[in-house]
Amino acid sequence: MNEIVIENVTKKLKNKIVLDNVNLKFEGGHIYGLVGRNGSGKTMLLRAICGLIFPDKGKILINGKELHKEISFPESCGVMIENNELLPNFSAYDNLKILSKIKNTATEEDIINTIESIGLDPKSKAKIKTYSLGMKQRLSLAQALFENPDILLLDEPTNALDDNGVNTIRDILLKEKDEGKLIIVASHNKEDITLLADTIINVSNGTFIFS
Repeated sequence: MNEIVIENVTKKLKNKIVLDNVNLKFEGGHIYGLVGRNGSGKTMLLRAICGLIFPDKGKILINGKELHKEISFPESCGVMIENNELLPNFSAYDNLKILSKIKNTATEEDIINTIESIGLDPKSKAKIKTYSLGMKQRLSLAQALFENPDILLLDEPTNALDDNGVNTIRDILLKEKDEGKLIIVASHNKEDITLLADTIINVSNGTFIFS
């Protein structure tokens, strides 16, 4: 089972409702597209699902387990949300190698293959601080992918990428979907969502409406 269920979730920040009684269900083998302006609630939903913010009301179930009660974070989840922290003085390979020590699930081959798949050189010794914005974006996606998670939560994954990079990421996500992954993509790029998503959800003022 690969499923996320959101029941009556409300969240208020600084006297503004950012998630307004949200009820959604996501299943594996699908790509869900969240479309809306900056500040509409897309990123807040992703943060709530991965356990980074606590709902004021309602609950979130990840594969039947309630977040913040039975589990603190989704057990198998790759996340790319707003400026993922990369280690500026290390290479792409070293960044993923260091991250891999947290769970010890990714092999050397997983790290190398993932870096290659997103269009970077795993053998390069170049430090992340010398990377272009597009290269950093590719590496951010790599850190979400390299442990082969069941769930992918991606915020603006094609931001700052050239056409080749955009096509590479779209191909990767479609392949991940075919493998049964549950993928939620938030973007203000409607073309991304139209080409990728099986289900499109319009987001405005913390409300989520299916197209």
